Amino acid sequence: MSDQQPYEGYDGYAGQQYPGYDPYQPHQYQQPRQHQQPEQYQQYQQQAGYQEEYAAAQYTQQWEGQTWDTQLQQATAEYAPQQQYAAPQPQPYAPQQAYEPQAPVAAPVPEAAPTPQPVLTAAQRARAEGRSPIIEPGLQPAALTALLGLLLSGAAAVGSYALLVPLVALQAVTAAGWFRLNGMWPARQGIALAFAGALTADVALLVAGRDNGPAAILGTLGVWVLLSLVLQLRSHADPDERLYGLMATVVSAALAVVATGYLAAEPDAVTIAAAAVAVAVPARALPLPTPVSVVVSLLAAAGAGIAVGGMTGVGAQGALLGAAAAVCALIGHRVASYDYPSRFVHFTAGVALPLSAAAPVAWVLGRALG
Repeated sequence: MSDQQPYEGYDGYAGQQYPGYDPYQPHQYQQPRQHQQPEQYQQYQQQAGYQEEYAAAQYTQQWEGQTWDTQLQQATAEYAPQQQYAAPQPQPYAPQQAYEPQAPVAAPVPEAAPTPQPVLTAAQRARAEGRSPIIEPGLQPAALTALLGLLLSGAAAVGSYALLVPLVALQAVTAAGWFRLNGMWPARQGIALAFAGALTADVALLVAGRDNGPAAILGTLGVWVLLSLVLQLRSHADPDERLYGLMATVVSAALAVVATGYLAAEPDAVTIAAAAVAVAVPARALPLPTPVSVVVSLLAAAGAGIAVGGMTGVGAQGALLGAAAAVCALIGHRVASYDYPSRFVHFTAGVALPLSAAAPVAWVLGRALG
């Protein structure tokens, strides 16, 4: 080995340790290139950086004290071992429940749209509320009864043919009102048959005379009952309906024919009885308790009988005739108030029945009082 050749071994060792470092200039430091650093030196730098970050984090946690992050880390650290311990634990055996078939669930039914409520009459409202089926006609039908009674009273004083006009109107309203009161409407055939019977009785009585009045009335009534029976037997309705129609027709015809008794009675008796009914029915319709209104009605009818009896020559006996006529009128008024009657019933049966029911009393008591 000559002195001119460099000492390669030393240079190679120096290059392996610190490439770019000049051993003859120790105070100068040259930044080594990144691609020339060995792997050991890079690992050393990474470890040094991790240590510095860890020391800074420790110092920060100690300086700032307990924070939300540190509490979360502690809770996580405490929970993790428990979760790891519970994971391998065997789960308790749960017995399987027996299968129970469930009932099918019905599909929800959509609610129907509310239907408009119909306008209720006084009778329908009373039936819906469960109130008494007795509904009295009221003041307006009572006023019509009084008007028709005054017409009968005045026409009787004039003569039989004058009396025939309001009497026919009374018989027509009686026939129609009775069918409607029994819930049979329209019943044109039955109404026409009953009204025809009343007209027949009127004609028969005018032809036979007042003295033969009972025979004319009862004979007409018998014929019309037989005729009603024949017509109902020819009907194709159910047996129950035919029987119900037969009874309604017979009663309607009987009431209309019985009203003919005003033609058979004495004119003075008709005048007193019709005037008494004309006073009694409005008094009964006053807004008073029922017992009180009945007493007031009878007293008013008796007073009207005395007053009209004094004008006709009957005198004080007219009180008896007036009171008796008022009793029959109140019965007819009560019948027209039964079973939730409608407004139409009040203005037909409620108007006519009190006067029709008083006709026999006018004939009987008129004959008795002379």
